[in-house]
Amino acid sequence: MFDFLNSGQYDVLGAFWVTVQLTLYSAVGSLVWGTLLAGMRVSPVPVMRAFGTAYVNTVRNTPLTLLILGCSLGLYQTLSITLGGDGSKDINFRLAILGLIAYTGTFVCEAIRSGINTVPVGQAEAARALGLSFFQVLTLIVLPQAFRAVVGPLTNVLIALTKNTTVAATIGVAEAALLMKEMLENEADAIFAVFAVFALGFVLLTLPTGLLLGWVAKRVAVKR
Repeated sequence: MFDFLNSGQYDVLGAFWVTVQLTLYSAVGSLVWGTLLAGMRVSPVPVMRAFGTAYVNTVRNTPLTLLILGCSLGLYQTLSITLGGDGSKDINFRLAILGLIAYTGTFVCEAIRSGINTVPVGQAEAARALGLSFFQVLTLIVLPQAFRAVVGPLTNVLIALTKNTTVAATIGVAEAALLMKEMLENEADAIFAVFAVFALGFVLLTLPTGLLLGWVAKRVAVKR
């Protein structure tokens, strides 16, 4: 039943390695972008608050497939933006990461904003009374505590991101979902075996992540 794994025709490990790369690069970018958005959403500047709110509400409710296709069709094929990539595969890989960051960053933003709301208001007021600016209060006082409070929610976002990387197959990124589609077309007599292999692969990627970060969340939780 699993003879296709020994044929050498399919690079399953290579496909999952692309999935891991998509996840890691997108996770780092989403954390940075989501933190900036969260800062905008709690900013005292009305324009920044309005932009952050509009962006989150719009992008979060837009299908990820539409965003990925928009990056490929709009940025690459229409505007010829390649993000420094060389060759269509490399370009689509980078555009997929951009789309994942744009989408996942909104969920990171809301998770961090909920963590910011757990920080006692008195701490920020005391910092402002000492003469600290909004940026200093946010980066030195509020965000360090907020991150400790939202490791659990961010873990859920990371797991969802890992599974969302399958959408990159729509623009030809050679990750696990694209290879699975090819194998389903070529191995019609082993459909359930193909599904089992890729389901197990994603479980092996997400389960350890959830367990590890769940332990980290308990270790760094703020005791109130």
